[in-house]
This record gives sequence, C-alpha cells and structure tokens, in this order.
Amino acid sequence: MKKVMIVEDEELILQGIRNILDWEALGLEVVHMAHDGTEALQMWEEEPVHIVVTDISMPEMDGLTLLRKIREKEEQVRFIILTGYDEFDYAREAIRLEVENYILKPINEEELERQLRETVRKLEEMDKKKLRYIDEKTQWMHFLNGKSKNEEYGKFAKMLGLEEDHGNYCAAVMKWNMEGFKEKKITDVIMELKKESRMKIVHLPPDNLLMILADSDFEEAGGGVQEYFSELQNQIESRFDIMTFIGVGPSFQSFEQLPEAYRAARKLQKYLIIEGYGSCLSQGQIRSRKTEDIRMDETQLRKLILKKEKEAAVDYMEDLFINNVRKEASAGSLYQTAVKMAMLLQDIKKEYKLESDRFYDLTELIETIFGADDILGIKTAFISEIIEIIVCLHEEDSQYTPVVRQIMSEVQQNYKEDMNLKTMAYKYHMNASYLGQIFQKEVGCSFARYLSNTKNSIAKDLILNTNMKINDIARQVGYPDTSYFYRKFKQCYGVSPASLREMKKY
Repeated sequence: MKKVMIVEDEELILQGIRNILDWEALGLEVVHMAHDGTEALQMWEEEPVHIVVTDISMPEMDGLTLLRKIREKEEQVRFIILTGYDEFDYAREAIRLEVENYILKPINEEELERQLRETVRKLEEMDKKKLRYIDEKTQWMHFLNGKSKNEEYGKFAKMLGLEEDHGNYCAAVMKWNMEGFKEKKITDVIMELKKESRMKIVHLPPDNLLMILADSDFEEAGGGVQEYFSELQNQIESRFDIMTFIGVGPSFQSFEQLPEAYRAARKLQKYLIIEGYGSCLSQGQIRSRKTEDIRMDETQLRKLILKKEKEAAVDYMEDLFINNVRKEASAGSLYQTAVKMAMLLQDIKKEYKLESDRFYDLTELIETIFGADDILGIKTAFISEIIEIIVCLHEEDSQYTPVVRQIMSEVQQNYKEDMNLKTMAYKYHMNASYLGQIFQKEVGCSFARYLSNTKNSIAKDLILNTNMKINDIARQVGYPDTSYFYRKFKQCYGVSPASLREMKKY
C-alpha cells in the first residue's frame, strides 16, 4: 500500500480531501496531514511517503518549494498540485518540476481519484523497472564472477552489442565517492559515458561501481590504455563535479576472457585506500612497485595507551597512517597493520576488563577497516577507540569520593544544562578551588574537560548510530553554537564531526 501526505493550510479543505475518497480502495494510506510546507517537510523526514497532494499557496513554505526540497532527497516521490489560482506561471513551474497533475480548486472528486489511480500505476511501473534493473545487475555479477555456463556468454555479448569470439577489448572498473551523490547524477554520468561509441557500460552493485568495456586497439605496454581512461576520468570529474577511482584491467581478445579481466580490474579497487579518489591505476603500475611494509611499534602504542597519554597516542596514529604510508605501500600491508592494531586494542580491553557500550567489538572494527574508502576512515576509527579505552582506564583506576561520584552522575544526567565548577561547589557546600583539586586528582581531568568529554562522547554515538544532522546533534548535547561544538569535538577526538560521519559510509 502506497503512503500519502496531504498538505493544505485551510483545515476545512484538508479534512475534506481526507474524507471525500476511499483511500484504502485505491491502495493508498494517508499517513500525514500538514498545514504548510515546513510542517510537511518535517513529517516527510520522519516518515517518507510515495505521493504528496499539496496546495501551492501556503504560509511558511509553499507547495512548489516543498516539492523541490523533497525531490532533493528522493526523486521518485510523486506530487499532485492543488491551487485556486489559474495562473500560467504556476502551471509552467509545476510541469517543469514533473508533477503528476495540476488541479484547480474547487476539487473535482472524480478527477482527483483518477489522478491518484494514474499515479499509483506510474509508481508500480517504476517499481517493476527497478526490479528488472536489479535482476539484470544480479545476472551480470553472476557472469563476471565466472559462475555462468559457457553457452550463456553469447547472451551477455549480445547485451553489450559486441562480438563474442573476437575483438580487442579492455575492461576497467570505476568507483565514485557517493557523498552528496544523487540518483539523477548517477544516471547523467552513465548516459554521458554511453555516448562514447567505443565504450560499453554495465552498472554493478554497489551503486557507485561501473564496469567500463572499451572496444579498442590500445597496446597496454605503450600506456595507451592508461592515458585513455585517465582522460575519461578527467572529463567525468570536471563535468559532474565528482571524484572517481579507476582500476584498469588487462586487454583481452575473446569475450569469454571478460570475467577474468573484470576481476583483475576489481582487485585494483583495494588500492583506493592508499591512492585516494582522483587516481587511475593499472596492473602494470602495481607490478612495477617495490612493496614497502608499514612498521607499527605495538609496544610503544600499548605503552602510550596504558599511561593514558591521549595526545601522544593520537599523534602516534597521525604519524603512522599519514606520514608513514607511502604510495609504494601495498594495500595488503595497510590492512595487515590495521588488523594487528585492532587485535592489540582488543587485547588491552580484555586484559583490563574494560567495558563500554561505546566500544567497537572486534568484528565491527575490522568491518570498519575494510569498509573505509580512505586512510582517514581507518585512522578516525582507531583514534575514537583509543580515546574511549583511555577514558575507561581513567574510570577504572580512580577511587571516587562520594561527592565526586555525585557530580559525575549529575553530569551524565544533565550534561545539556549550563554547568560549571562554581555551581557544583555551591550546590555541595564546598570551596570551588578545593573541589576542583580533588576532582582533577580522582578523575584525571578538570571538571570542564570531563563535562566536554561527556558531551562529545554522546555526540559521537549519535554521529555513528543515527542519521541526525550535525547541527541537531550539537544542540542535543548542549552546544547551541555549532562551530564551538566542532572545535571541542576535534579537541577531544582529533577529527571533526563531519570526518567521523564519513567513515560510517553509512
């Protein structure tokens, strides 16, 4: 059953639209009724709908603005526009924004019902098309992973319009950074690539992966393939304002060799972690490298953590992942180092019986490592984990006096409020200077730092485990000024809130 939202600023009309139709008989469910665009947008963000029936002229936010804002988030939402103004400009703008229809008030019940039925039909066609698209991608992955029978090869060659038995081809795999990337832009990129006559495109799962098959006379040894795909990359990135990584596989002559060539190009994607977006890498370049191992001093890192030297531990991570990882390092060496570090942190947590719902478990941490697009994501995950370990070590080592325990408990419960050491001292009838000294001695940091760390720890959980906006998270933990929140968060974890969210990939 498709979900519907009705938006109308006049309550009588709003209720009338709700009651004039048998929505269930149309296969529809009205889940939201809003009085203006601002309220409607908030409702849609809490629970998206498939169809929006909205007035144009409303306070706060009009219907066309609402349409544009929702379409930025989800292009498949269908709109039926209602208005009492028979003006060409409204109709022209509505048509440009691809609404289902433009209906004048007073509303004709039969016309509205007809338009809703037509909209449901269009949505069902879109769903079927999406399922066919998913099925086709699944078949391609089955073929490219070498699981198809030889007699099926001709079908895939035909799908690409290529000769099965002869030719001169080169396969590459292109991945793009999905941040801020909308489905329409994906379509635009694919359509632009398909204009190139010597090129065939297959869009593969995940959504940010393309196999590009060039029908060419390139000689890989002469660098022609590399130059071709590098130039293609430059054109795509400049035109669509995106960042890509291309792995170029070996040339081949027979279509039956495509799966092997694809897998070779796909394996090169692991070098994104070192090369970063904007790079185009071929097998020849990897073979010519002299692999350098990444040296990690496990004893030194362990010592910094157990001595609770947070800043030194963060600096060590920066030096390890940023300064010591060269282009010549292999992706395998990087992952091996990261897994060793994950095991080290797990051993420390077990040895000292540290428990926190903010810790990664070992599986989660390793999944984060292999799911990261770049070194920043790996570094961020480890810094976050190391800081949580140090915080727990401080808590485990301290024997708190009753007043310090009370203050810590109050911070955990009321961290959103405007709290400071003076108000705490007044509340517990103590000298502020003396209270500050015993708090520093027992907890290992000042009251202000403890309050800040508590807020930032809760903010970190919200960043990693929810889709809340950063601005909303700042207010949620008691930072009305977002820029101040960014500064305090980065002081605590060594990375900005936005950088921490990037590693989630969410």
